[in-house]
Formats: sequence, structure tokens, C-alpha cells
Amino acid sequence: MKLIVITPPTYFVEEDKIITTLFEEGLDILHLRKPDTAPVYAERLLTLIPEKYHKRIVVHDHFYLKNEYALKGIHLNHRNPVAPDYYSGHISASCHTLEEVESDKRTCDYVFLSPIFDSISKEGYTSHFTPETIREAVQKGIIDKKVIALGGVDEENLLRVKDFGFGGAAVMGGLWNKFDPAFDYNYQELIAHFKKLKKLAD
Repeated sequence: MKLIVITPPTYFVEEDKIITTLFEEGLDILHLRKPDTAPVYAERLLTLIPEKYHKRIVVHDHFYLKNEYALKGIHLNHRNPVAPDYYSGHISASCHTLEEVESDKRTCDYVFLSPIFDSISKEGYTSHFTPETIREAVQKGIIDKKVIALGGVDEENLLRVKDFGFGGAAVMGGLWNKFDPAFDYNYQELIAHFKKLKKLAD
């Protein structure tokens, strides 16, 4: 099962080192999501990440970065709901209902469906889907290998995501809450947690 990591919304000093180490440890795909930030910061981060990993990075904003840095692709969301004219390549999208999943799967390589569980990073963002709803959607072919579970995914429920039949899981809060850029100098706890998640996903 695919394991995708979404970046925290703000930039911090050790970020390029952590991302590079995650790729070295087998990260499949990184989603670079930094809403309301200037593109110059994304460019700086990308230049600090070894080029061989660029083809595993998807951007949520500043879509020109995809070609400029030979990235994997772009991700559509409420801020950027439409791909640029004449765009070709990988596209993913954020979905919050099963109807959106059915619609967006036709044009996307994969879609995020959230929140599957109560969010770790967004307070008050609670699960919209019961296990019964998910199983029913799997039986109908709505949830399949092109659907990635997002929202509250961590080691306690990653195997449930796999068991449901999702094509992968996207993690954010469950991973990044292992490192506080304001106080921590050592990010080994975060890397150890990622390795645990990767083992469960595989």
C-alpha cells in the first residue's frame, strides 16, 4: 500500500534534511503543501532536496514548479481547483465526499478522501465516514486502489486503512507531531515513527 507524506503548512529550518531522510527510508510520494506562502520558499526547499527525489514530489500550489523542477505532478484542491491549460502529467485531488471521489477519479491518477478518522493536525475536524459507509463504498467500487485515505491516519489505524481496501494512506499530523522545529534539534524520533508506518503500509 502506498504511503504518502504531506508537509506541514509552514516552512522550517531542518525540513529539507528530514524530507531527504524520509526518501532515503523509502517514502513513496511527498505532497508539498504550503498554503498562502510565496513560491520563492518552495523553490529554495526544492533546490535543497536531491534532484533524484524530485520525481516523487507533488505540489499543491505554484504549479509551474512541476516542470521547472521535474516533479511528479500537481494536486488540485479548493485553492487551485483546475489544472493549467495544456497541462499533461500526474494529477491528484482532494475529495471530502464519495460523490467527489466518483467524479474526480475519472481524471486523476489518485484522490485523497478525508477525513477518514478524526484529524490529528486540525482540531474539531472529525471523521465523516463510518466503517460501514467505507465498506459499502468499497463493494460499489467507489473506494479502490485510486483512493488514498487521509485524516487522522497513524500507526493505530493504518492496518484498518489497508484492510478497508484503500490504495494508500496519507499522513501529516501523526508524523510531524514527532518533531517541534522550535525546540527539537534531533529528528530521529520522527524518522523512527515513519519507519514504523512504512513497515505497516508494506
